[in-house]
Amino acid sequence: METDFRAVMAQWPSGVVIVTTGAAGHWHGMTASAFSSVSLDPPMVLVCLARGTRTHHLVGEHGGFAVSILGKDQAALGRRFAGHHPDHFAGHAWTTALTGAPVLGDAVGWLDCRVAHAYPGGDHTIFVGEVLASATPRRVAPVLFHSRTWSHLADPLPDRISVADTGLLAALRGRGVEATPLARLLRGAGMRVRLAGPWNDPARRTDAGQELDPATASALVDRPGQIGAVVKAGAGVVEFVAGRPGPAPPRADAATAPAEGGEDAEARVVEAARRAGLATVAHLPDSFAGGDGVTSAIARLAALGCDEIALEEGGSPATPIGVRRLLQDASAAAGGTSLRVGLRERHGIGLVNALVAMKSGVWQFDTTLGGVDGALPAEDVLFLAGELEVDSAVDRAALVAGAAELESSWGSALPGRTYRFAC
Repeated sequence: METDFRAVMAQWPSGVVIVTTGAAGHWHGMTASAFSSVSLDPPMVLVCLARGTRTHHLVGEHGGFAVSILGKDQAALGRRFAGHHPDHFAGHAWTTALTGAPVLGDAVGWLDCRVAHAYPGGDHTIFVGEVLASATPRRVAPVLFHSRTWSHLADPLPDRISVADTGLLAALRGRGVEATPLARLLRGAGMRVRLAGPWNDPARRTDAGQELDPATASALVDRPGQIGAVVKAGAGVVEFVAGRPGPAPPRADAATAPAEGGEDAEARVVEAARRAGLATVAHLPDSFAGGDGVTSAIARLAALGCDEIALEEGGSPATPIGVRRLLQDASAAAGGTSLRVGLRERHGIGLVNALVAMKSGVWQFDTTLGGVDGALPAEDVLFLAGELEVDSAVDRAALVAGAAELESSWGSALPGRTYRFAC
């Protein structure tokens, strides 16, 4: 019975925590997965500790314990506390909480608790602790434990995806090609299309005075004073380039600089857009170049109130592993703010990166019809989604027709791989 019970419980995935206790500088701790919240008012949690362990004895003796939740990069530390080691606490930053128990300085989150109740639970004791202090030092994906294996979050495909065109109209304007018919076609297919400014004149009306559905038109600005022109143009979404971890990629609209004045200007753009009833999208160029700046920028933009945060591939090529790693941490940093990605086609890897992004929880993509500016082609992303049986409200057949029309005006075959067939 015990073997079967262990086998069944191994199928239940859980997070991993380190339960610690101590007094007068004498610390002890162990890895645990039997941890859960109990109450919000007052805040209470429980841990189940085996009766024969020293941690169990010390928690009962000191009347307090702390719980440090491990991130995906801390599996080795979890293994250390699960086994025998001369000094479990060496090599990491620990601080003492109110109860005297140590908490991990770079944990995903920690709780310091006073034992409120202790209940017998077979060969374990269920310790219920009232939370005295708590913190979330950093936002990264947690480590998981399943079937006696350390792992990360599961990655199911989204139910549906959405694609926006952020480069076509600027590319056509650069070649002197009339863009209005194609813009109308793309919006009719259900795509959001970035209008080609400029937005320096608040009285200017663009896009040939068409009546636009605000949900299918966006505008890229670099200062709050341009919001009025965006409203007059009929766009319902304001985009801006946020402080970025690296150089911006060359694009047809590269003349648009980051919001002038740094973080304060970004806040003013978001506030001006909110007052005008417009949604906001913050773009982080060259997001896949690596480094810690991206996740901190995502957390800052989410706190600012941006509706969407777009991670763009720039001069540093995105790789499947790099996309996976960034999006795991980006999702945690964004909280409830929606993430989107703008990938580029390099050596056939673009669609692989798009697949990894979908498997990492992303369902919104910035693209360009036909891939004429180097971005991932919208029709190719939708083709991939169709092969994966992922739905989309955007009509791919209409995009294929648009790509055929674009090819005629472009004067040569488009970079897109799938626009010559409709399914």
